[in-house]
Amino acid sequence: MWAPSTAYTAGTVVTHDGVPYQCLLNHTSAPGKEPDRELTLWQRVTVSDDVAPSFPANLRVTRTTSSSVALAWNASTDNVRLAGYEVYRNDTLVTTVPGTTYTDTGLAPSTAYTYMLRARDTSGNRSDASYVAATTEAPAPSQPATAVATAGDTNVTLRWGTGGGTVTGYRVYEGTTQRAQVISTTADISGVGKCQTHKYTIKAYNVTGESAGRDVNATTTGCSGPSPNPDRLPGAPYLSAAAGPSPATVMGATGVKSFTMAFVQAAGSACNPQWDGVRPLNGGPDASAIGMIRSRGGSVEISFGGPTGSKLGRTCSSPPAFANVVQYVISAFGPTAVDFYLEPDELEDIVVQDRILNGLKIVKQNFPNVKISVTLPALKTGLTPAGVRLVNQAKTLSVPIDVYTIRAFDFGAYDVYQETVNASEGLKSTLKSVFGWSDAQAYAHMGIAGMNNRSNIGENTTPALWTEIRNWAMVKGLTRLTFWAVNREPGGWPFTQITAGF
Repeated sequence: MWAPSTAYTAGTVVTHDGVPYQCLLNHTSAPGKEPDRELTLWQRVTVSDDVAPSFPANLRVTRTTSSSVALAWNASTDNVRLAGYEVYRNDTLVTTVPGTTYTDTGLAPSTAYTYMLRARDTSGNRSDASYVAATTEAPAPSQPATAVATAGDTNVTLRWGTGGGTVTGYRVYEGTTQRAQVISTTADISGVGKCQTHKYTIKAYNVTGESAGRDVNATTTGCSGPSPNPDRLPGAPYLSAAAGPSPATVMGATGVKSFTMAFVQAAGSACNPQWDGVRPLNGGPDASAIGMIRSRGGSVEISFGGPTGSKLGRTCSSPPAFANVVQYVISAFGPTAVDFYLEPDELEDIVVQDRILNGLKIVKQNFPNVKISVTLPALKTGLTPAGVRLVNQAKTLSVPIDVYTIRAFDFGAYDVYQETVNASEGLKSTLKSVFGWSDAQAYAHMGIAGMNNRSNIGENTTPALWTEIRNWAMVKGLTRLTFWAVNREPGGWPFTQITAGF
């Protein structure tokens, strides 16, 4: 082997970096004058090499994932110079590497592969082959299906449907804390406080990892002491009497005691109240339904406005005129509350909005025991700008609105429960800011109006989610709970039965 500071005579053969060279002239070597650099002193010797490298022993799999296989092996030797290692997957050359490890990526999950390895030298000689088999892991499982929570005083039972893929088990988290790990689709969580709301996330797992989470909320029972809001209205789902069903049948099947009768509107362009703008206030199915409800010990709220139709806030020319028609309806039916279901045609027209507010101020002066609710569209973060203006104007004009109700639908909710809570908390913040109320005072001036099953834009409120929303509203002390509508319910009226428990 060539070395610096060494005397060489012509004809001497040395190796440098594994390559043989023959000395051409007598000389003493020096650093920087290696054989591959001093071609006047050295000539490369062509050597016939027909010796293969040694066998690369101990080919092994060091790690697998759902899309990769990691390999390692012992180093080979060669009589001249080793060029590297050829890696084959299922008899197809994948790559040549210089070292003794390689990770094969981009593979299919749950798939068997056979690897072959050969060492190769600079003359193209190849060693005998080493073989090893490997199977990639299964992919992470799919998200679990819909989950349902059943809560007691101090425990919660969660049940969910299976997703797809290979599942080893399930983990239940609350935030980042793991609460349970099970192999079935049921988990019991104990040691939970009474009268508390918890959000759980369920994830399927296997050796590859965890699935996307499935969220479910639960509110424990056992709330002690008086209601945080003893003045709250009874749960009163919306009912359009003209579309059925019979309120007597629904009351008998569900235990509900109150309905929100929908909707009092203007008869065309006149400041004249009629049901849905087309049925007479008295003598029709609506008045008959109210009489039926009251004869069975029930009560009614009456809702003005609604999503379509001609609105009294627009057709009545002044606050006194608007107040007169509202007071006429109150006198005719004796409701516990009047509700004003405001859509953009009334809410976003500031002239109409102020006319309604000043009219309600008159109504409250003359009927102080009838609660007034305004039902407003919501964003995920709280009220719309027009809704915020209404709250501020109610303060400015000294209008004593009892309940500000958010419509918890058609606002693009993915998690209907959580985003209903978020919107409600946004409303609470607005009320506290405008009126200077405490949390409890703000909650006591709030309500939630949901929509059973699919909303107009596809949000899905299930009976389980509506139960969670109801429980949250009760724990927080909200005053009003309703949903649109009894007429949209399947047989059995599950949403009405849940609302009756408010």
